[in-house]
Amino acid sequence: MNRSTVPALLSLLACLGFAAEAPSPAAYGVRIETGWIPMKDGVRLAVTLYMPDGAKPGERFPGLLEYLPYRKDDATAARDYPIHSYFARRGYVTARVDIRGFGASEGVPTDREYSEQEQIDGEQVISWLAHQPWSNGSVGMFGISWGGFNSLQMAMRHPPELKAILAVDATAELFHDDVHYIDGMAHIDEFELNMDMAPGMTGAPDYTLDERILGPRFDAPPWSLLYLKHQHDNSFWRSQVRPYSEIKIPCFLIGGLLDGYRDSIPDMLELTKAPVKAIIGPWNHTFPHDAVPGPQIEWRDQAVRWWDYWLKGRDTGVLPDAKLTIYMQHWHPPDPKLTNVPGEWLQEDGWPPREAHETILFPQRDHSLAEAQPASAVHQLKYIPSIGVESGFWWGELLSDPRPVDAFSLVYDSAPLTEDLAILGRPQVLLQASATAPLADWFARLSDVAPDGTVTQITGAGLNAAQRDSTSAPRDLEPGKMYPLTIKMHLTAWTFPKGHRIRLAISNALWPMVLPTPYSMTTSLQLGGKEGSRLALPVVPVRGKMATAFSPPQPSEERPDIKSENFPWPGEWTIERDEANGKTTVHWSGKAAEQYPWEKKLTTKT
Repeated sequence: MNRSTVPALLSLLACLGFAAEAPSPAAYGVRIETGWIPMKDGVRLAVTLYMPDGAKPGERFPGLLEYLPYRKDDATAARDYPIHSYFARRGYVTARVDIRGFGASEGVPTDREYSEQEQIDGEQVISWLAHQPWSNGSVGMFGISWGGFNSLQMAMRHPPELKAILAVDATAELFHDDVHYIDGMAHIDEFELNMDMAPGMTGAPDYTLDERILGPRFDAPPWSLLYLKHQHDNSFWRSQVRPYSEIKIPCFLIGGLLDGYRDSIPDMLELTKAPVKAIIGPWNHTFPHDAVPGPQIEWRDQAVRWWDYWLKGRDTGVLPDAKLTIYMQHWHPPDPKLTNVPGEWLQEDGWPPREAHETILFPQRDHSLAEAQPASAVHQLKYIPSIGVESGFWWGELLSDPRPVDAFSLVYDSAPLTEDLAILGRPQVLLQASATAPLADWFARLSDVAPDGTVTQITGAGLNAAQRDSTSAPRDLEPGKMYPLTIKMHLTAWTFPKGHRIRLAISNALWPMVLPTPYSMTTSLQLGGKEGSRLALPVVPVRGKMATAFSPPQPSEERPDIKSENFPWPGEWTIERDEANGKTTVHWSGKAAEQYPWEKKLTTKT
């Protein structure tokens, strides 16, 4: 039987009423092997294989690839083991591979992330895995963040041995969605600076430390400076991007409503013709089994069901699953240390949600927000570059009360709601706006205002007004001229309780998330008229199709010789304001502790 006909046959059997099979049990031990994967140009990539121990003679297994620049032998070793060993015990050979020029792999770092060389190497790694004596010929690819990004990219390149992927907190849109240009506006954070240093950082004691290896890594030009030279969506970014419609293999997508890459999931549900399954929880940029805030879920059992179906030909019942399972958040007060988000799981059969409809609200002259079109008015806002800290470092994460940012924004509040109101999707704001400078940014934030005045920010987005018509061909503003500006906020799922108010806040700065524009100015917002400013909310029924609860996380298996503890995000941060000199300073710090056989260290990032 042709391997490609297996899923079709399983689907037919499911339709005829045959019961789904249980996913593969934990029937094996775990054996770890390290080695090299040769590239065609002679460079060798370092690989750690997590093997099913106790296999029968002649037994063959699918391969699973996680392909990262983060050093596998120390930096991610403690994180890798609970995930890779879980899959190995269930009959998969998982491969954790260091990208060329990073960690234990040979070669010089490429000139950028997700480079053509990285992807060419990835194709060769997939082929190597598929042709090992233990392989059944099928390979899956998975990962979070970078590993999710390159899983999507490899799926778009169609290597024949790659049969399915699982991407967590990932996107294929490198300019508008990635961390370097949030909403198309320049952003710098500790991750970018860390990646500039990573190639030259040594890890485990057995790393090669000679000048031949480390010299080119130390001398590699900083990526962050390269990215700052490409401040619009040009061929530099587009050369590594293909449309989601190019994905021809099944995709399992996992995202978080507090993650900056979450918009990719509805895009792929809508645009990808291959089978897509998605779970979106109330999580930040992390795997769901150890996410803070929770509720945490066991995703690895869902992954095994997925891999079993597409890589082993077992009918585990994944096709009848809802395409999207998403967490509808209920109100909670602002709290950066929140451990669990209240809410419930809902299911959707596709995107957009079938029962969604738009509710239009208009900013009013008196700074209310209502369905009635307002009389004509203009509201002005002085540009203060330092405002925005309380709205976070990217469009996600748990926040404190954003009222300090609202104080320097144009704020519009609805009347208290007479009943609960649920939204699911990407709220959209249409502004009629002008600036007294040739360059201005605009930001729209959506919040829930409790009866006691407490404000919980839900979502938001921004727009460089020079990109109003095109992200690839920006044009300066004509000072004083009104322009229509459309801001599509980031994905959210939220229920406003009865008695609460909906808040729309408009500002012209959001630092340090986005680097400030250089001109002193005043911006203006036009209200009223057929094309006046407005907010469109994607409203859904308050109680949708409820999803079956997920299993709680299973105890994770840990390596006895390596332990890691990341202190809870968002770490510690303080704000200092020097009103006399117009200076605002933000101090952020995060900590992680690692214990290796050769040392114990505490890492502090500031």
